[in-house]
Amino acid sequence: MATRLGRRRYHHGNLREALISAARRLIAERGPAGFTLVEAARLAGVSPAAPYRHFADRDALLAEVAQRGFDEFNRRLAAAWQAAEQDPGAAFLQMGQAYLAFARDEPGYYSAMFAVRAPATSKRSAHRKASFVALETAIAQVAAGSHKNVDPRPLAYQVWALSHGLATLAAAGQLPTRDARLKSGALLQDGVHALVSGASSPGRSGEPAPGHRGADRPKRRATAADRPRAE
Repeated sequence: MATRLGRRRYHHGNLREALISAARRLIAERGPAGFTLVEAARLAGVSPAAPYRHFADRDALLAEVAQRGFDEFNRRLAAAWQAAEQDPGAAFLQMGQAYLAFARDEPGYYSAMFAVRAPATSKRSAHRKASFVALETAIAQVAAGSHKNVDPRPLAYQVWALSHGLATLAAAGQLPTRDARLKSGALLQDGVHALVSGASSPGRSGEPAPGHRGADRPKRRATAADRPRAE
């Protein structure tokens, strides 16, 4: 349970930082919808009216936490890529592990980041797009290194969906803990490998893959009923 951060005199933005820290802790414990501005003020050790000096309402405070979350998230993804940049495949896997680690270590930030839809022109939307662009760019380099002709954009969304789903399941304690093959990191690595490997396989462009139901089915011959009738 969150405890009061302690009363102190706030100057030069300290109040703002204390409220952001309080909100981040409350979100980690209760979720993005589980706190009020008054509770954030109480945890920060200030009066209920004090937060309005910096935030119009609870949603504005939540949006600030989300934006800072994306800042830190993008920094960690970039660091993971740069640590193994000479090997795109290894760097891409490092990014995936960094994604899961961030969701695990920063539940307040991570929950806030995906809590509300940001306007397309907002700064938070730009930070979210930056995260996706980094992922899309990494996938393009991995595909180029393996000589696969794929569109990285839909594949990036698939990888993001897989990563987000695994992070959410892990946070909820819904993944097995005893089987190493079913831990989030292993599942992500295997899942990403399957997505990337299958991205250039037959059937990805809309044509059915060999062996798919209907792939080898002969086309039905046209009959008289199929021909247009003269008016």
